[in-house]
Amino acid sequence: MNKIRCYAVLALSAVAVTAGAQQKPLTPTQQLAHDVYKELVELNTSVWTGNTTPAANAMAKRFRDAGFPEKDIFVGGPTPKKHNLVVRYRGKGGTAAPKPVLLLAHLDVVEALKADWSNDLDPFKFTEKDGFYYGRGTADDKAMASLFVAAAIRLKKEGYVPQRDIIIALTTDEEGGAYNGVDWLLKNHRDLMDAAWVINEGGGGALRDGKPLLHSVQAAEKVYADFTLRVTNAGGHSSVPRADNAIYQLSEGLVKLSKYQFPVELNPVSRAFFEKSASAEKPEMGAAMTALAKDPSDAAAAAVIGKDPRYSSMMRTTCVATMLNGGHATNALPQLAEANVNCRMAPTASKESVRATIAKVVGDPGIAVFDTTTEDRASPPSEMRPEVMGAVEKLTKEMFGDIPVVPTMSTGATDSRYFRALGVPSFGVSGLFSDPTVDARAHGRDERVRIEWYYKAQEFLYQLTRQLSSSVPVP
Repeated sequence: MNKIRCYAVLALSAVAVTAGAQQKPLTPTQQLAHDVYKELVELNTSVWTGNTTPAANAMAKRFRDAGFPEKDIFVGGPTPKKHNLVVRYRGKGGTAAPKPVLLLAHLDVVEALKADWSNDLDPFKFTEKDGFYYGRGTADDKAMASLFVAAAIRLKKEGYVPQRDIIIALTTDEEGGAYNGVDWLLKNHRDLMDAAWVINEGGGGALRDGKPLLHSVQAAEKVYADFTLRVTNAGGHSSVPRADNAIYQLSEGLVKLSKYQFPVELNPVSRAFFEKSASAEKPEMGAAMTALAKDPSDAAAAAVIGKDPRYSSMMRTTCVATMLNGGHATNALPQLAEANVNCRMAPTASKESVRATIAKVVGDPGIAVFDTTTEDRASPPSEMRPEVMGAVEKLTKEMFGDIPVVPTMSTGATDSRYFRALGVPSFGVSGLFSDPTVDARAHGRDERVRIEWYYKAQEFLYQLTRQLSSSVPVP
């Protein structure tokens, strides 16, 4: 009996040792980031049904408690539920002081229902499980928000005095609400957001077989545009069908559009992406990337790259039907049929040229094509500034190994577009690595971030903030 009990104790001890080895205690700086992260995830800041103001106020309190003066903390927004937070970390100052570096993250998240998630997960409960942190916003974008807050407070505790001011901006309605925080701040408090460059979401690292493959820096993004395709006619009784059915007419046009591919349209950032990603890809894909970067008209190379939807969308403008509406009664011929076509345009494309292409592709003068985009804002690629790219490349090599740092163009939208439209270079970079085949869950079910890489990203962004805030303008 004693021998059995002894074996049991030894077995339990071994389990405890193994568990301890797998999950190391957090350092004080890591614990701070963890606590901020948890607090943010568990505040429901959903873009339509949530409220970003409590999150802005909670982070403002953390900055006050860390010793930031009230005059350097701004909380405000266009409505009571849509507040932003802007904090200024003062540098050496003086008339010759360079412009600040701005650390940008958004507080709002897309909607999430518990019923849509796994039974043991709640989107608004910060859950640690199997080496991941789960919760809505863990990836988009409360990881970066928490890491920027933790980095600034850590620097303050260390007594660090930067060469240039550091601005931390945590904003609302990036996910499509009516009161985009960056837009509102730039229009109403431009002085709070005036910076030399911006560090934002949009980039990050890719893992393959658990190992770092590449580290991307977002320096461009596609431009969002919506078009309505509309067919109208007199309609009539459904018992007497006619050839000019509005639904059929629209459908035929949409089928034609579904089979059309816009031509390859590279810019300096997307060209650099294919050039530098080639070395990290499998031979066939790598060769195609190299060939396309040299000659965007290489149809064979484009065909190989086009097999991967992610890469295909980086080569060209894309347009896809996303909504349909038609008819007014079950027993009547439709008098109206409409479709929304959502386009993600290459930064070098214009809305009028894309609208004209859609009209030409559907090939039917009876299908009217209207631009219905509510926002009209260009997003030219950012200049790949050596101060930023050099710092990212240096830290990447030191922390993650000899992997390529790849400029990239986002196919979706970020708030960097507001700064790029004003000529302020903006870069998406995080140090957060993930496996795109299993971890791409932002906006979806069981959103998560790898715990190991959250804390690696913490150190990366802390060091990057130090380097960028201590740099001086290039003559």
